[in-house]
Amino acid sequence: MSKTTSHEISLQTAIDMTTLYRANRPSNYPICETFEIAAINNLLATPGCAYLRIYYGMKETGEVDAVLIAADANNKDILPPTANVASDDDPPILEDGIRCPPACPPPSPLNGE
Repeated sequence: MSKTTSHEISLQTAIDMTTLYRANRPSNYPICETFEIAAINNLLATPGCAYLRIYYGMKETGEVDAVLIAADANNKDILPPTANVASDDDPPILEDGIRCPPACPPPSPLNGE
């Protein structure tokens, strides 16, 4: 990626964005997903990791979930060599965050409570 950015926004911008999202959110989209820090740290420790990339996927139930992967400095996804065989040495792919709803965090300006 050629553009460097801090990715930071103000709290008010975040509130405005999440409010608009909740007002237009299809029922199968979560308000948020929470991932354990150990899983994120493991993903970021992937050799060559320069970026955290978030894809969105859909389960057979119709639920939309975030799929997190590492990407390298050339903007390429860092993926296991095959889709069918998993190894402990493969780069991790994260999914199944704690979905809200039903398991929502405590009230926050970002979740509308």
